[in-house]
Amino acid sequence: MTAFDTLLQVLSLDFMQRALAISVLVAVPTALLSCFLVLKGWSLMGDAISHAVLPGIVLAHVAGVPLPLGAFAAGMTCALGAGYLQANSRVKQDTVLGVVFSGMFALGLVLYTKIETEVHLDHILFGDVLGVSSADLRDTALIAAVIALAVAAKWRDLLLFAFDPVQARAVGLPVRLLHYGLLAMLSLAVVGALKAAGIILTVALLIAPGAVAFLLARSFGRMLATAVAASLLACGVGIGVSAVIDSAPGPTIVLALMAEFALAFAATARRQAASAASPSSESVRRPIASDITTAARHSTPAPKNAAK
Repeated sequence: MTAFDTLLQVLSLDFMQRALAISVLVAVPTALLSCFLVLKGWSLMGDAISHAVLPGIVLAHVAGVPLPLGAFAAGMTCALGAGYLQANSRVKQDTVLGVVFSGMFALGLVLYTKIETEVHLDHILFGDVLGVSSADLRDTALIAAVIALAVAAKWRDLLLFAFDPVQARAVGLPVRLLHYGLLAMLSLAVVGALKAAGIILTVALLIAPGAVAFLLARSFGRMLATAVAASLLACGVGIGVSAVIDSAPGPTIVLALMAEFALAFAATARRQAASAASPSSESVRRPIASDITTAARHSTPAPKNAAK
């Protein structure tokens, strides 16, 4: 039996089909958000929130409430707490995030050791994509739809906020609302990805697709599309390869993303070397910067005396 026959046979199983479905549902919202995180320099924020959800999961299990609710509450607590500490101290954001998320992650581990549960710690940390239920698919699909619709409705405002919050405030955008809205979507995305990738590997889904797209795309619209395509491709390849070589799907998906990043980096380096002798060629960032200007123009509120 060839590797292709083995792949087809494995993918015909119900649990593999559910694994592929939830991977796709996770890939889209995380890829969309990764573009804004890369532009804003919030990669560590995604890392922090994904680790900080552990105590929320444990406490939700103890209280008998849905685990995603506890995870979302813990993620928002981490983000809001880090924001408060940054605003009321001289410590920079990356340092505050490192202290907060490591402390919350440690708290979650201590709490986990003090309770009796059938949930294995490895499934929380690294995901259990092969054990996905219909309820998991439903919840993840709902989260994906909410995030996709929010990004589709407010991508220009979010782009300007991610690139230049000062200009976003100057043109009248609700910067504080965009800030907490992006944090809320980030927390939701982490909750949706827990079953498929777990706490640790979710970080890759929130960073790598945007990084790949930033290297390859020459406009923000294409950056969003490229990030989603890269994430979907990595999920498909990761699930397929893991079925053939009998490896864990989550880490295999992350390895596929790392391979895509390496290829994108090599392609960008070759393109830059080829265009070094041509001063008129545009850089990767310049077209994206023009999208920022367009977003500012579309986001600018009409003057109050325009109707007079």
